[in-house]
Amino acid sequence: MTFLAAAWSLVWRKDDDRVRRSGLALGGLVIPGRLDIARVLGAARDAALWALLLTAIIAVPYFCGWRLWWQPRLSFSLAMRPLDAADELLGQVLVIALPEEAFYRGYCSRDSMRFGAEMGRARGARRAGPCRDSRHFCARAPRDRAGPARLAVFFPALVFGWLRARTGGIGASVCFHASCNVYSLLLGRGYGAY
Repeated sequence: MTFLAAAWSLVWRKDDDRVRRSGLALGGLVIPGRLDIARVLGAARDAALWALLLTAIIAVPYFCGWRLWWQPRLSFSLAMRPLDAADELLGQVLVIALPEEAFYRGYCSRDSMRFGAEMGRARGARRAGPCRDSRHFCARAPRDRAGPARLAVFFPALVFGWLRARTGGIGASVCFHASCNVYSLLLGRGYGAY
């Protein structure tokens, strides 16, 4: 939650336009004034669709790589109570994905960022942070997670940056980040790997 508080306090020191440029407006949800429910719901729908599309594309290759790396000996078995599943999902969205995306793809990757690759839309390219996401790969990891397992963090981080640039906000990257974490968690628990 520190990332979330830091991102919004650093961005909100200025004006609402800076919040929008940083991708932190969340469809206008956090901008003072009259709330446009249709706009918020439209932004949420678009973010969820982007996340679902990319999850559908990436799920099978990730599963194959995951199986090769972890080589689980057990068959898949997952027993979670609905409240535990909801708690895990909300935790992934609100405690992990939203704060990290708000800070890294919102504040650090805003349009004034000096580093990054040009990735954009047809009208006006935006700066994104894939080069900065190399820290996900280079970060020190515990021995059991070193090596190729770090790629499971590095490559999604590139996609998070691309989503931020493509959509102009952090909503899609938050949804995709949470779906990646939940998918990895389900595989690990289901096969008894972690």
